[in-house]
Amino acid sequence: MSTTSQPGPMEASAEDPLSSTQSLGLHTRVPSGSSHTLGPYARVPDSDDSALELETIGSRDRAEPVSESQSGTGAYGGGASMLSSFFNLTNAIVGAGVIGLPYAMRQAGFVVGLAMVIVLALLVDWTLRVLAVNSKLSGRQTYQDMVEYCFGRWGLFASSFFQGAMAGGGMASFIVIVGDTLPHVLSALMPSVGQSAFGRVVFSRRFVIAFFVVFMAYPLSLYRDVGKLGKTSAFAVVAMCTIIAAVVVEGPRISPSLRASPEKPLQLANTGVFQAVGVITFAFVCHHNSFMIYGSLRKPTLNRYFEVIHLSTAIATVASVTIAAFGYAYFGEKTQGNILNNFPQDNFLINIARFLFALNMITTFPMETLVAREVIESLAFRNRGFSMRRHVWITTGLCAAGLAIGETVCNLGVLLELTGGMSASFLAFILPSACFIKLSYSSTPLYSRKLVGHWLCIIFGVTVMLLSTVLSIRHAARAGSGPGAGASCWQ
Repeated sequence: MSTTSQPGPMEASAEDPLSSTQSLGLHTRVPSGSSHTLGPYARVPDSDDSALELETIGSRDRAEPVSESQSGTGAYGGGASMLSSFFNLTNAIVGAGVIGLPYAMRQAGFVVGLAMVIVLALLVDWTLRVLAVNSKLSGRQTYQDMVEYCFGRWGLFASSFFQGAMAGGGMASFIVIVGDTLPHVLSALMPSVGQSAFGRVVFSRRFVIAFFVVFMAYPLSLYRDVGKLGKTSAFAVVAMCTIIAAVVVEGPRISPSLRASPEKPLQLANTGVFQAVGVITFAFVCHHNSFMIYGSLRKPTLNRYFEVIHLSTAIATVASVTIAAFGYAYFGEKTQGNILNNFPQDNFLINIARFLFALNMITTFPMETLVAREVIESLAFRNRGFSMRRHVWITTGLCAAGLAIGETVCNLGVLLELTGGMSASFLAFILPSACFIKLSYSSTPLYSRKLVGHWLCIIFGVTVMLLSTVLSIRHAARAGSGPGAGASCWQ
């Protein structure tokens, strides 16, 4: 059988029917002559294979062969190992939101909060796999293109809006975190300078944020290639583990006046459940980055990618449960949106953690910028070739917007609630299942029991998105930047 330069359509026939994927409730058959192409993820596992095999859980789907020249190439590189992809996905999951998890525990209560972290981690694991299956069925290699394939232009607009909001919220959160952490570290390392007039300016929150964006985040954001991030992601994962260890070790050592009051026992359940869901969702959701990671995998079969998903979410869950449980147990009602702000400024180990966390944000910021830039390019300049001038202007505008938000928003807790409750819920819980139902509708009735889980996921996502957003806005209006509500603006 001769090879072709492009993936052929998925064809089903009586002699060679297309196998159905039993996992995730998928029983979809693509009719003969369908335009469902496999896209860049349909690559030959080994160069000597005569036919393309796409591995799925419990079954195999077969399609037209792909030439060897296509193997390991695609929109996002296609040369990453499973280890590199594991670090990239783990870094995407265990990002800025992890330091807000003790705050989420305070909102929901200890027992309810722990249960929510575990349940939402399992749900994110599942929806990431649903997205991968959707990508294979639709033959699309970006989130926006997949949603447009399923729901047309309005689907493209909706997904682009929420992807942009999620990326923008992430960029703003990273900037707020840098402003909350680095001034403390610099003042602790150079106390004499910090007390001078020069130090009060240079070490101020606003100056540090501006310096970070202009001289570090902005140049990194100008890069177009997202490949080969495994090493920086590995550093970020190690740094995050160090941060969690610092919180666990130093919590009992600080002054009792800073810790939870013994007269006020920890709440096992609390009323801020939906706000907590927003924070936890923001911490775990990486769906807007998942297509990049999937497409960069050297042999992007579903089985290989599912292994990456399982391992990454497992590590992220352990890390999240650890920092959430210990952080809330130490500080109780005093827990802030950024758990590092609960510690004194002169704590050496915590200052190391703050410095590492700031470096973590520096390495992660460009990923969110790339997502936001891709959304703008796909909407406004879809049929135009690459323009360096346009690329620079879009990147400049995005970084300037992130800088403006970071300079004015001081409450990290509310920022995480809003971003997670609105955008993350839509991208992680509503769209994956909605697209799956749309893609499987030709062979599976909407009322089939096989789709019950997907309908429940959509209902859950809509409920969380609406209630969490409304409650978070009301909470922000009432509490503002009050004590314990979030990170304080350290001028």
